[in-house]
Amino acid sequence: MPQEIERKFLVTGEYKSQAYAQSRIVQGYISSARGRTVRVRIRDGRGFLTIKGASNESGTSRYEWEKEIPLDEARELLKLCEPGIIDKTRYLVRSGQHTFEVDEFYGENEGLTVAEVELSSEDEPFVKPAFVGREVTGDARYYNSQLMKHPFTTW
Repeated sequence: MPQEIERKFLVTGEYKSQAYAQSRIVQGYISSARGRTVRVRIRDGRGFLTIKGASNESGTSRYEWEKEIPLDEARELLKLCEPGIIDKTRYLVRSGQHTFEVDEFYGENEGLTVAEVELSSEDEPFVKPAFVGREVTGDARYYNSQLMKHPFTTW
């Protein structure tokens, strides 16, 4: 079973000058029920459907299944999504042997920037870049499916 293992951090410093790539992402949720989400995403003109299971106790690991789908189907599925859209730019920044995905949010989540690093095991060591601040792994408020319902600007 495919597992996503990641740690999540607030961003407190400059990162854009270190990014080697960036992409715009718009996504919605067909289902954002606790323990299982079904997400539709458009990223750089490509569509994706993702299903995620419940996180483990630490919030670090969970089941994830993702498939690319035709762009026109992704656009149609976005119309079926629950209210609220996540709009963000993702920057990719290398740090040691890992790549941090830095998401700068727009709209009702303006002002929030979060960095995630995917790992092969929960205890895998990694180099934290200088722009990384407090860890928020496992804090459900920072899950995109929750930011859709309870945007950052309303906290």
